[in-house]
Amino acid sequence: MTTDIRSTSWVNPNHPAPAQKPPASEVGVLGWLHTNLFSGIWNSILTIVTLIWLYYIVTGVVQWAINAYWEPIWVNRKLFAVGQYPMEQLWQPALVLMMVSLLFGLSAGRWGNIMRNLGIGLGALLLALAIIPIGLLAQIVMAVSLALLLAGYFIGARFAISSKWLAIAWVLSLPATFVLLLGGIYLPALDIAWSFAPLVETNLWGGLMLTMLLAVVGIAFSFPIGVLLALGRRSTLPVVKVFCVGYIELIRGVPLITLLFMGMTMLPLFIPSDWGNPSQLVRAMTAITMFSAAYLAENVRGGLQAIPKGQYEAADALGLRGFDKLRFIILPQALTKVIPAIVGQFIGLFKDTSLASLVGLLELVAVGKAVIQQPEWLGVPGGVAKEVYVFVAFVFFIFSFGMSFASRRLESKLGFGKR
Repeated sequence: MTTDIRSTSWVNPNHPAPAQKPPASEVGVLGWLHTNLFSGIWNSILTIVTLIWLYYIVTGVVQWAINAYWEPIWVNRKLFAVGQYPMEQLWQPALVLMMVSLLFGLSAGRWGNIMRNLGIGLGALLLALAIIPIGLLAQIVMAVSLALLLAGYFIGARFAISSKWLAIAWVLSLPATFVLLLGGIYLPALDIAWSFAPLVETNLWGGLMLTMLLAVVGIAFSFPIGVLLALGRRSTLPVVKVFCVGYIELIRGVPLITLLFMGMTMLPLFIPSDWGNPSQLVRAMTAITMFSAAYLAENVRGGLQAIPKGQYEAADALGLRGFDKLRFIILPQALTKVIPAIVGQFIGLFKDTSLASLVGLLELVAVGKAVIQQPEWLGVPGGVAKEVYVFVAFVFFIFSFGMSFASRRLESKLGFGKR
């Protein structure tokens, strides 16, 4: 009697059976769903309830968005963009946008990393605005700005542009922006008045342009001041330390709106009389910068305290002096440790610019309030407040999310949180 080897379950240990494929329910989409959403009875119930809840929310939001009355936003798109800036002089903010687009392109090509991510976001926004029929001239401006962004990227990536000169160009872009928007240079303290276009008073600036200016000026000036305050708070010189501690604790002890009102009423008392009367915009920028610098100083101080003492000793062993030690060893490590906190502070500063509407500045939120109160929309059933405030919130979200996304990409590039 013979036995068919193929019919037996005996397996030669020297020749193991070939590996089998994993069950379909454990890999791929089905595996992910089983592991994360339907791993147990309670998890399955929670998933089903959540999906039903999301279905009603999403369908409700979509139906409302389709049936909402968006005409007030479309009709007032110029007001949302630049406020009451004169129509015949809109070429001046257009030049600012082109200058910034070119600088972003050059920086993205030269430095990459976070600037490339910001450049991609700016390019997507410019492309969308160039396609949406917001007006022929506006679309042309957006298309030219997008072309400058792309041209700058290719130039920066192809040619070895000096980082020093590129950084100087960014520093000079801020005063150049004010010169372009004002139509010249006006410095009463130095008796300088030169113009290439009619003067545009700052009380005519508004909308997203003003919101961005308040945020950029606050970020640009509060960062170096905050770093100096953090270093001063850790100084061994009693006068410097007491001053920095007093400033930080005093400013952090009052709300921003208080500083804005104090800036509007008291700032002229602290500047020479021959400097003239600062505008409301300058007063608001000063208050926002002072407020942000105090909070930023504490963030930077946390980074400085996280540096091991051995780093200071290693810098001393290399023969580095105080400034070089801070510049090359201490500050680079301290700032990179607190990137999330710093970016969070900048996002908060960008959103806090909405408080400028309480002191008479026509920034984005103030424009929304003005549009809601326009007589032609008072007879709309249900009003237009929901549509206007949803649009304003969406604009704030886009820019805040862009900064947060760029921060996460920078942290990932630097390898934070990884072993």
